[in-house]
Amino acid sequence: MSKTRDERRVVLPIPERVRPETAMIDAKDPDQVFPSIEPVRPPEGAPNVLVVLLDDVGFGATTAFGGLINTPTAERLASGGLRYTRFHTTALCAPTRAALLTGRNHHTVNMGAITELATSAPGQTSVRPQDCAPLPETLRLNGYATAQFGKCHEVPVWETSPMGPHDRWPTGSGFQHFYGFIGGETNQYDPAIYQDTVPVEPETTPEEGYHFTEDMTDKSIEWVRQQKSLMPDQPFFMYWAPGATHAPHHVPEEWSAKYKGKFDDGWDSVRERIFERQKELGVIPQSAALTPRPEEIPAWDEMEEELKPVLTRQMEVYAGFLEHTDHHLGRLIDAIDDLGVLDETLIFYVIGDNGASAEGQIRGTFNELLALNGVPELETTEFMVERIDRFGTPEAFNHYAVGWAHAMCTPYQWTKQIASHWGGTRNGTIVHWPSGIRARNEMRHQFGHVIDIAPTVLAAAGIPEPVKVNGFDQHPYEGFQLNATFDDADAEEVHHTQYFEMFVNRGIYHKGWTAVTRHSIPWVLAENPPIENDVWELYEPGDWTQSNNVADENPKQLERLQQLFLAEASKHNALPLDDRRSERFDPDRAGRPQLIRGKSQVLFGSMGRLSESSVVNIKNKSHAVSCQVVVPEGGGRGTLISQGGQYGGWTVYLTTDGRPAYCYNLFGLQLFKTVGHNPVPAGEHQVRMEFDYDGGGVGKGGTATLYVDGDEVASGRVDNTVPGVFSADETTDVGTDTATGVTDDLDKSNVAFTGKVRWVQIDLADAAEDEDHILTAEERYRIAMSRQ
Repeated sequence: MSKTRDERRVVLPIPERVRPETAMIDAKDPDQVFPSIEPVRPPEGAPNVLVVLLDDVGFGATTAFGGLINTPTAERLASGGLRYTRFHTTALCAPTRAALLTGRNHHTVNMGAITELATSAPGQTSVRPQDCAPLPETLRLNGYATAQFGKCHEVPVWETSPMGPHDRWPTGSGFQHFYGFIGGETNQYDPAIYQDTVPVEPETTPEEGYHFTEDMTDKSIEWVRQQKSLMPDQPFFMYWAPGATHAPHHVPEEWSAKYKGKFDDGWDSVRERIFERQKELGVIPQSAALTPRPEEIPAWDEMEEELKPVLTRQMEVYAGFLEHTDHHLGRLIDAIDDLGVLDETLIFYVIGDNGASAEGQIRGTFNELLALNGVPELETTEFMVERIDRFGTPEAFNHYAVGWAHAMCTPYQWTKQIASHWGGTRNGTIVHWPSGIRARNEMRHQFGHVIDIAPTVLAAAGIPEPVKVNGFDQHPYEGFQLNATFDDADAEEVHHTQYFEMFVNRGIYHKGWTAVTRHSIPWVLAENPPIENDVWELYEPGDWTQSNNVADENPKQLERLQQLFLAEASKHNALPLDDRRSERFDPDRAGRPQLIRGKSQVLFGSMGRLSESSVVNIKNKSHAVSCQVVVPEGGGRGTLISQGGQYGGWTVYLTTDGRPAYCYNLFGLQLFKTVGHNPVPAGEHQVRMEFDYDGGGVGKGGTATLYVDGDEVASGRVDNTVPGVFSADETTDVGTDTATGVTDDLDKSNVAFTGKVRWVQIDLADAAEDEDHILTAEERYRIAMSRQ
């Protein structure tokens, strides 16, 4: 019996048509007829699909779910579609994205945490298994046009350099086109953008009004217009995932100004206002209780008065950032509408990949890299007050305080990273598909999870779940089809059981019951307690907000659910539990590959956009940087090498009058400069910087000495250094300094070196010791061979 076309779709790529036999010699022979070539297309009636995933937005942020931040696009789609009030994520960025795009739980696809914390343990490697093909690959092989715009945080860190490999980049994961950034966050004014796999620079500057969300929206509109112009019969799958509203909270001032004074009453009062609005809107039942603020989060009244204007400014900026993001999504929706295909487009608007982020610490921050490096105390109240008007601007890398994050997760407990409670995992979601859903402006209260999106999309498109993709037998989807809920508010719940785990914050949902235990807190860096000491809580099916712990009254039910959690965790590779955070940044301890090993690395003049994991680590140790350069006639100026940007990093350069210089940027708080007295003359020279680290721990100071052709020309102190990470998005560049600049001695007009950089060698510790203070060709060869 021959296979029907739909039956053939379970094996992808769809097998090619068997070549017909022919006995004719002359193509004009009337008996010689061949079937027409037909491009692969989905089944008739398959919709366009737009999946929108915002970043770090809590359940209680948007007006669409009772919040105080205007989101007219979300409200517009909800009025013509459905609000899902019990939809869930994994509590963290990369795991949610990996789960959404594959239809499997995050540990099943080896994304137990962010890629930077990958380990060799099953469920934690960050390497997507071949037996878990992504949804866009399945759709592409079924004839969809596919594109991704925005953030991609699913690429293993050792594969993020421009050399790849690109198998797990968007274009290796089913997307025919990608425009966005690789990593957890980016500077919205100066992003590190890739088009497909090629680094590109923004077309305008911050001074000219550039913002990444606007840029990626422009590119997504251009793509969908071109797609419908050239292939109107082909449906598209677009994944629109901005970096917003992840820190840094960057938004033009006119957007944050809309919220001036609207949060002056503080986060405790804001929670109460949101809670009442949520009841009025119906996104929570009238019986729901507002959960108390945990004692680990200070009350608004406990914050120092001098700091409160800064705290309210943080929230005003965040609110403007979120409304700005929703506005630009509205531009994309308008463009799809103008093409006449909005009614035929199935839209999932997932408002957050986890709860609101509490990674800004108790007081918030002007530069979140201070918190990421564990030194938030460097930002004094006086420092923050002096910079209050710069929050949200290109001068800041800001994040808001924990209290605001908690308020944005109203009415639930906790925040992002805390997978045990709904504050970390419950994210309002809107579904809009006028030609496929009759219901309008209705609520859906069935339990759902991001792993349900892939099977739901395939069902809507009439495409079967594949059993083999690109030669690999497929692990079945772990999500469920939610299609029955589209037109039936009382449809039976199909997702009965779901485990949650992140940094050992863990829990289990089963038929309305939840058993949970919080193990760690994002803003507390102290050693975590033993796992066996964790205290479990139990909540009944009618307890919408997990407000009344009934563990003591129901010990047998709690024990049953604890056993169910272990069974589900084991089934999906979530064991062993791992609560290490800082230790997992060390690839040797974590057991993951390193792109760069050894104590030396040579970079060449054409190299750039290198992530920190692509360059030898110079932090907390003595090192030397040798730059072989050709200075043009008349003198040179510009960057020889740079790492990081205006919020932290270092650079070796020639000043505008040609003098050799070294600048160490300490979190944007201080610039330590060492500058020679005389310009480097025309011709070929070696400019070398030797850094003698003080030792005695991490983040200590040192002495920087500059040499030209082996002769000392300057020496200076660096009082303190960055202990952990310069940036999450800024890169290392040879011959220029992309994105923001490390030093204020150069700007966009003169940052590129006017001569030629032949090579730059970075040497660590004993490899950096050279009595002549110059690297000869023979020494370079010896060092290079020792690293093979």
